[in-house]
Parts: sequence; structure tokens; C-alpha cells
Amino acid sequence: MSGIVFFATTDLDRVVEFYRETFDADMWVDQGDCAILVHDGFKFGFCERDETDDCATLTFYYGDRAAVDDRYDVLASRAQGSPVVNDDYDIYQFFAEDPDGRTVEVQTFLHPLPDEE
Repeated sequence: MSGIVFFATTDLDRVVEFYRETFDADMWVDQGDCAILVHDGFKFGFCERDETDDCATLTFYYGDRAAVDDRYDVLASRAQGSPVVNDDYDIYQFFAEDPDGRTVEVQTFLHPLPDEE
């Protein structure tokens, strides 16, 4: 069983291009006015609409700090700050914005995850 999170956008081509170029997401299903992308099992979609949903956070997690730093290098101009350790959640993270103004988080866990032990 799996799931997909969808968001409305007023600029489908631009937002899809952003996620494909920035996160190496692949097109999973192209439905014309909706595009479903996949990144390492994370499925998320965007549908062309009259208004944009921008009140969510898409979180991409990576295996180590170096990978987070690599994404920061790509997203620095859109980042809200450089990567930091968040002691509350035991993660290393930063936030940025996609072309729609939606929050994007890039992080790594500083401890092994249950399925990685």
C-alpha cells in the first residue's frame, strides 16, 4: 500500500520542472493537467488549477549530512537559512521555497531509523 499527496498549482510546468531538476524526481504518471512525481518512493503530484495550494511542507530526507549540504548548494538562493542541527527532533535540516511559495524541507536524521538499524 502506498499514497500520493496532491497540490494545486497555477503553473504546472514550472513546478514540475523545479522538482525534477532540484530533487531528481521522476515523472511517475502524466495525466495532462496533473503530474505525479516520485523521488525514492515518495510520490507527490501537482494539478493545474485556478489557485495554488501553498500551505504544506514537502520534506525530502537523505541518508547523511553531506547529501543535505549538496541539496543546500542547489537551493541556496531559495533557502530560508543554511542547514542546522535541530536538537528537538535529532535532525540536520534546512527549509526553502518552491516556485509556488510552498515550503520544502531537506533533512537527515542524526540517529538510525527503525528500518535502517
